[in-house]
Amino acid sequence: MTASTAPDMHATYTGIQAVTQEVLPRKEWQRRYATRLLITDFAVLALVIGAIQMFWLGIDNAANFGFPSSTGEQYGGEVSYGIVSGVILLVWMVVLVAVGSVDSRVMGVGHTEYRKITDSGIGLFAAVATAMFLLKLDVARGYLLLTFVLGIVGLLFARMVWRKWLKKHRTRGDYSNQVVLVGSSSSIRHISEELAKQPWAGYNVVGAALAQDPRDSGVLTVGKVPVISDFDGVREAMGFVGADTAIITGADHLDPRRVRELSWELEKGEYSMVMAPSLTDVSGPRIHSRPVAGLPLMHVETPRYTGLRAAMKRSFDIVASLVIIFLLSLPMAVVAIMVKTTSPGPVIFKQQRIGLDGEEFRMWKFRSMREDAEQVLAQLDNADRMDPANVLFKIKNDPRITNVGRFIRRYSIDELPQLFNVLGGSMSLVGPRPSLEREVLQYETHVHRRFLVKPGITGLWQVSGRSDLPWEEAVRLDLYYVENWSLTADLAILWRTVRAVFAGSGAY
Repeated sequence: MTASTAPDMHATYTGIQAVTQEVLPRKEWQRRYATRLLITDFAVLALVIGAIQMFWLGIDNAANFGFPSSTGEQYGGEVSYGIVSGVILLVWMVVLVAVGSVDSRVMGVGHTEYRKITDSGIGLFAAVATAMFLLKLDVARGYLLLTFVLGIVGLLFARMVWRKWLKKHRTRGDYSNQVVLVGSSSSIRHISEELAKQPWAGYNVVGAALAQDPRDSGVLTVGKVPVISDFDGVREAMGFVGADTAIITGADHLDPRRVRELSWELEKGEYSMVMAPSLTDVSGPRIHSRPVAGLPLMHVETPRYTGLRAAMKRSFDIVASLVIIFLLSLPMAVVAIMVKTTSPGPVIFKQQRIGLDGEEFRMWKFRSMREDAEQVLAQLDNADRMDPANVLFKIKNDPRITNVGRFIRRYSIDELPQLFNVLGGSMSLVGPRPSLEREVLQYETHVHRRFLVKPGITGLWQVSGRSDLPWEEAVRLDLYYVENWSLTADLAILWRTVRAVFAGSGAY
């Protein structure tokens, strides 16, 4: 940008300012959202605790503030369940605030919010039970257990509903941090593209500040992000465009002393500074911050695929697959009859796939295609594929699919025989998509990391769009799972799988 283009910079400021002025200030929307959460939490807990007290004591005793009637069962002598319920309600609300369950840093993304609610509820239950024991108050254990279990479930459900509401608004740019990215052009472009993939995370990028003076480089935009300043003018530019957060995307070209001074400058106003590392697609449990000699070092643990967690995953696979087979045995028998009677060929389609450590295994599915589907495939290679750049061969209205096959593929019913692969140990309930050998031959080197874990019946790519996803995104999701897998993540993916299956989108 040359000096003659300075008016363009002013126009950029004005345009961004006009947009950000329509957005609520960060402190305001955070306060409003936190207030709504607390009101909802109070209502949920009051409803749960009141209903349990009424159920446990009966309507007469509940209306008498929980003191037992002369004809009722004597719960703890003179203990008032009304007072106990009230104390639990008030203390629980205090604990929810104290543990940071309404903190802006856990709003809308990640599992931290849910973990704080669950852990605080369990901790409070232990504390109340201990207090009752030490004070020798005869409060029914079933009453306490039911109160806290249903209370935690109710809170989690309410937060889930609010999170859906928040995500919907954040996709429109509301209830989000207004962000200026600071760093080199390449790092700004990378971070902006990553943040754009998840607008519901609450980071709305409004401008970029280059490490060097943009007037020397002639750069007006980085990707779709307008350049509004150089590094020295970040603080002033943020105030002008209404930004509240500065994200340092890369410090390679930044003076460490100046970065520290910027953090001091941002402390003076309603601003935040965030450091974004170049390493992406690594989840929180693998990241630990450790200050050493004034340096905030970030330790990234190596993913582990053996040991206790792997044994727990295998045990879960065996138990869960047995339960599912038992529950769905009759529907599976009906599907088998439909496949057999509506088209010639075997009921089960068996195909060689590549699994753990690159080893071959035979995967089972209900046959959804004609018996000669593999022979016809060669004639379809030049057909109108959904994505010619995709390693996976997918076309809409595939002529090889039978009428029954079209239905069972849409709702992933054809995948059910893979439960027996899970029992046999060649697959897992959750994992990367099992690959064909011809697909593996086209893989880039980094894609082979998918083979560090067993392939799964479902996985991140299946619950994120299935065949509608571009190949690069499907690979990224599979690798993200490999790098960050855990039993908790498996449970979350299984839950999302149920919704994706009933939606039926992305399956062809």
